[in-house]
Amino acid sequence: MRTPRLIVIALLTLAAAACLEAPPFAPDVTTVNFAPELGVDFENSTRTSSGLYYRDLVVGDGEVMRQVDGDTAVVRYTGWLRNGIEFDSNLGSATPYIFETGAGQAIAGFDEGVRGMKVNGERQLIIPPNLGYGGAKLANIPRHSILVFTVRLVAVRLPTPQ
Repeated sequence: MRTPRLIVIALLTLAAAACLEAPPFAPDVTTVNFAPELGVDFENSTRTSSGLYYRDLVVGDGEVMRQVDGDTAVVRYTGWLRNGIEFDSNLGSATPYIFETGAGQAIAGFDEGVRGMKVNGERQLIIPPNLGYGGAKLANIPRHSILVFTVRLVAVRLPTPQ
């Protein structure tokens, strides 16, 4: 009768080891607390099918960032963890952040979040971990972090016809 007991112990050990490697439970972003100074407002935000939330703080007056891959976004941004700690910003930089949509040059939630914006617009993005850095740990961003960005679209550059 030792064999079944050893099998149970082995299975429990494997399950425990798997739990150590598995990401922590990722709650719905609307159920966690955000620092009040971030101004997160889910009632006035739009949720996309991917789980991204966005809210236009300022509707721009210029060209629209299309919903297709291949356009180039020129943006100014600040990013925070949900506890209000700023982890990145290019507001003080001489150059804006420039990336091509759909080319993997930005995290998925950021790439998705600028689409549909108008130049001179400002948008808040609430990015769940699966659209951010997921289980990767960066210097100042813990694993499985929910990210909050304020993004201002400076310009849109359309692809040059071939």
